Amino acid sequence: MESKCNAARSVKSVHRAMSIVEQIRETGGATVTELAAESDLAKSTVHGYLATMHDEGYLVKDGTDYHVGTKFLRLGEHSRTRRQEYSMAAEKVTDLADRTDERAQFVVEEHGRGVFLYRKTGEHAVETNSGTGKRMYLHSTAAGKSILAHLTRENVEAIIDEWGLPAITENTISNREALFDELEAIRDRGYAFNHEENIEGLHAVGAPLVLDEQGVIGALSISGPTHRMKGDWFDRELPDRLLGIVNELELNIAYN
Repeated sequence: MESKCNAARSVKSVHRAMSIVEQIRETGGATVTELAAESDLAKSTVHGYLATMHDEGYLVKDGTDYHVGTKFLRLGEHSRTRRQEYSMAAEKVTDLADRTDERAQFVVEEHGRGVFLYRKTGEHAVETNSGTGKRMYLHSTAAGKSILAHLTRENVEAIIDEWGLPAITENTISNREALFDELEAIRDRGYAFNHEENIEGLHAVGAPLVLDEQGVIGALSISGPTHRMKGDWFDRELPDRLLGIVNELELNIAYN
């Protein structure tokens, strides 16, 4: 688990710049006035940040609105491909989606949150808002719980202390000891279930990608609507298929 920067070492101007970028992303574009009102900063200060990031190519301007620029794509793609295992996982995500016709994804842990690095939808997959790069709570998803199950208890405790255990739905595990019991069960069987714990009406199964020397580096998962993800298909066939693909990936990484 990566921890947040120590407050004593933080640089306020960098925090402000990143906050402005996030505001622009969330609103789909914003003016100097809108950003100043949202951030409680002077318009001249906000304009300085915007002008600098615009000159560096990280923001673009359309009329009076600023938008996130495509230069961020280069950084994002570098993040997704900086490790060989990540690129190899992308092939398995596509394989899973094609074999099951559902939605498949590869998730990694970063700063105590889950991040969708790769996502592929099969022919009958349900679309959700879990696009590439989206961050989510680890305790409420199958992939996230698979990752937590292979972190040390100390690391899991630190993640809970930082992010809590919010109840995303009425089925989310929001009790600390109940979560640790669930993580033990996941380690025993090798995979995790998500029974409408993150999105109502959606089930998922996830399995961790664990390497001998590096530990858990991410998890693959398959998700779909509850009316299809049920019975032996969900309880046995999908987990077996998922474990087989994860095992193939682990062997490919080990002997590549």
